[in-house]
Amino acid sequence: MLNFDFYSPEEEIRLPLYEKYNVRVFLKRDDLIHPYISGNKWRKLKYTLEEASSLKKEVLVTYGGPWSNHLLATACAGARFGFRTHAFVRGEPVANPVLSMCKLFGMTVTFVDRKSYVDKRGLYDHHFGQDDTAYLVQEGGYGTAGAKGCAEIVHELVNVYDHCFCAAGTGTTLAGLCMGMNQLGIPTSLHGVPVLKGGQFILEEVASLGVDTARIKLHLDYHFGGYAKTKPELLAFVRSYVQQTGVMIEPTYTGKLFYAIHDLMEKGQLAPGAKVLIIHTGGLTGLLGMLDRF
Repeated sequence: MLNFDFYSPEEEIRLPLYEKYNVRVFLKRDDLIHPYISGNKWRKLKYTLEEASSLKKEVLVTYGGPWSNHLLATACAGARFGFRTHAFVRGEPVANPVLSMCKLFGMTVTFVDRKSYVDKRGLYDHHFGQDDTAYLVQEGGYGTAGAKGCAEIVHELVNVYDHCFCAAGTGTTLAGLCMGMNQLGIPTSLHGVPVLKGGQFILEEVASLGVDTARIKLHLDYHFGGYAKTKPELLAFVRSYVQQTGVMIEPTYTGKLFYAIHDLMEKGQLAPGAKVLIIHTGGLTGLLGMLDRF
């Protein structure tokens, strides 16, 4: 077992909007788990790292964009638990604070043009196919091991909720939450807010992890143009929320999630008296590439 203690409380947030609609809102503060192995990134890496360790692997190989929270989490986790790390980074060579931190944690970075990046397995096989010490970590931590780690969120909960919301990129966290609720027989309504345009595919990704998607409701209208895309109203919302609550969120994942919940509340889709849990999935270092937009 990996020795990694962390703190992730359930914290109630009080805002005039919530009082107006008589809805209690709580955050599962996974953003407090670790500065770099933050939020759902630790959840998705936990069992992957345990398997790599049990197989006596020495180097973790993964993929991501140049601002990827997953790359930074993997780099830090590798340093923490004694693995070397290597990342294939999508796009032309660039320098930015996230990649600089990855390298500081010891990660080797290889930039790959977008066409070649599509064949991720081919990249791994070409560079590491003959290396018995290498272990493949899917982009974003996607996979059954990642979902298993995310299921533990549900097992940790102290309160019972009517609704649970999380942002969705690969669908792994959503799959894990669904898995955990099914394991415990919890009737909570589960909501996903895809951060990519055309996010209906998330249900297929969840199903491919062996999870029944019947209880999941997706809210597809809050992508703001696509992954990492923003609009002035989203940036204004993030700024207002942070200033009112002292809880940091960002425009790529959590900003879209929280915006969706506020909008659904104002549209009357959360009944008076409802108790809502929001999974704060961290990923705040992504803000470093967006601060000039505020």
